[in-house]
Amino acid sequence: MSEAALRCEGLVKRFGQLVAVDGVSLSIARGECLGLLGPNGAGKTTTVEMLNGLTRPDGGEVFVLGERPGPHVRERLGVQLQESELPDRLSVRECLTLFRSFYARGRAIDELLDLLTLREKQHARVATLSGGTRQRLALACALAGAPEILFLDEPTTGLDPQARLNVWQVVERFLRDGGTVLVTTHYMEEAARLCTKVAIMDAGRVIALDTPKNLIAALGASQVLELELARVDEDEVRALAALPEVASVRQRGRTFALTTGALGVALPHVLRVCEERGNTIHWLTTHAATLEDVFVALTGKALRHEA
Repeated sequence: MSEAALRCEGLVKRFGQLVAVDGVSLSIARGECLGLLGPNGAGKTTTVEMLNGLTRPDGGEVFVLGERPGPHVRERLGVQLQESELPDRLSVRECLTLFRSFYARGRAIDELLDLLTLREKQHARVATLSGGTRQRLALACALAGAPEILFLDEPTTGLDPQARLNVWQVVERFLRDGGTVLVTTHYMEEAARLCTKVAIMDAGRVIALDTPKNLIAALGASQVLELELARVDEDEVRALAALPEVASVRQRGRTFALTTGALGVALPHVLRVCEERGNTIHWLTTHAATLEDVFVALTGKALRHEA
């Protein structure tokens, strides 16, 4: 087995009394894309910053390309942070030229402009760019040194669907060329498309680690039926859980999420039991099981909206 491109053992980071990262261990093979998922405050960004050398851990070890983080490996890394402070007075081209100058080798400026569809903005000052264009410029800067490992922290936040697709294609090309990626994201479609493996974090710890397919399969059902009821009590929970083909029931206020492997069988039974009990359904929807359903099942939290 080849040496891991990125590996950490027992990472710990404290901010005062807060333990932001609590014993995280990860290993990323060369050519792999590992996604970190979790709600805000889960410790994802702090973990990324310790892995790329921007933050010193209070405990544990990090190895990047077989070495400890430091200036000798920095040129082999590319980093896009959630909020990149780029020089406002420089043009897009000047900004890329500046970042390219930091590396002994790297990509041509024109290649970066075309890769991130920045050609039309090359003479615009950074201060005038929209949030989405700044995100694309930040990724172009991260790629300027032709890195072997790319760290992406929420890379497509604020991008429109077409720009997000462009970023995905750039990352996929980087992976095809043998690069390694660590990405944090709140977009489930992004994680499912890009990531070879996914680590789900909560309260500073990794609570699940596997391929997206295996994590979803661990739910034991391929479909999720969600509904909001007018009345909620323990009898409702028991009645829904006892229905044929219902694998599990999760309740959040008046909303229920039922996992099932046979939606066509479960749905009529759900409608019947609600009618028999005189309980009104305010709304009902179904969807294929996703990584977000995995996270909710593991923690009881909504992945996108809860801190």
